[in-house]
Amino acid sequence: MKQGKQIRLTSAEISQLWSQYMSDSASVCMLTYFLEKVEDAEIKPVIAYSLKLSQSHVQKITKILTEEKNKVPHGFKIEEDVDVTAPRLYSDTYVLNYINQMARIGLTTYAASLSSTVRADITDYYIECISETMRLFKMSKDLLLSKGLYIRSPYLQNLEEISFVKKQGFLWDIFNDKRPLVAAEITNLFANLQRNALGVATLTGFSQVAQDQDVTLFIRRGIEIGKKHAKLFGEKLEESNLPVPTTWSSEITNSTAHTFSDKMMMFYTSSLISLSIGYYGTSTSQSPRVDIGVMYNRLSLEIQLYSEDGANIMIKNKWLEQPPIAPDRNDIAKNK
Repeated sequence: MKQGKQIRLTSAEISQLWSQYMSDSASVCMLTYFLEKVEDAEIKPVIAYSLKLSQSHVQKITKILTEEKNKVPHGFKIEEDVDVTAPRLYSDTYVLNYINQMARIGLTTYAASLSSTVRADITDYYIECISETMRLFKMSKDLLLSKGLYIRSPYLQNLEEISFVKKQGFLWDIFNDKRPLVAAEITNLFANLQRNALGVATLTGFSQVAQDQDVTLFIRRGIEIGKKHAKLFGEKLEESNLPVPTTWSSEITNSTAHTFSDKMMMFYTSSLISLSIGYYGTSTSQSPRVDIGVMYNRLSLEIQLYSEDGANIMIKNKWLEQPPIAPDRNDIAKNK
């Protein structure tokens, strides 16, 4: 290798950078609107810091892709995808919970991105992203705690002895005699319920301001799916006499004014679906009880089919931006 010559980006690095640009450009639109509408003086700095991170990420990814002679995605833009003068759609409490949840998701996705990097500058970039997101997570969590808004997962009794599984009933539902949930199952059910509850609140707001009829119907369908999934997770927790977290449905205003573009709302909805599929897969792998794994697999299939319908709407309206793709060698050979 020649001295000073930069190593090319791998497909994994390109993929992660492209996806992050799309997400952060959408976040810039969403957070700019939130910052314009916030009334709580304590929550405003958290929104401002989150917005600063997304803006910085968009700038840095643009620089990396441009230097590598890669086309920068169109993504989302304030002038196209949000009306910051629109009335308030979500409460400040919802926004703080939203940012906290996005920070949690960011920690997971940035760790995955970091693990797939090779080039030193990209590795350093994702290490920086994780560090920044850890601070955002702590800021939002601490503020939720101070306001009495943080919803803790259930407590368990202290571990007093070591024991080993003695019966197949630990895995199987024998004669409808289910064992209590283990800690990992509780953690995942609780977290998936929270994510679905927040997703329902997000989509409820979207459904009120969507312009296209197909988009409105698609989002309303997502609300019903989210409610159903949250109910199922809550029932599993209740079977073990564990508390079920509250929802955020009351944190939505009655505004129906145009706020976000249908294109951006479809992107967010599709992103929530993709995240759910990933989290359900993780939950399945960490759930020894077979009935819970079967439930997650069934729900994953349902949202995969829902996702396909969303993709068709986006393709129809030319909203689905194509990600980096391998060259079609057969097509090249045919058209030489």
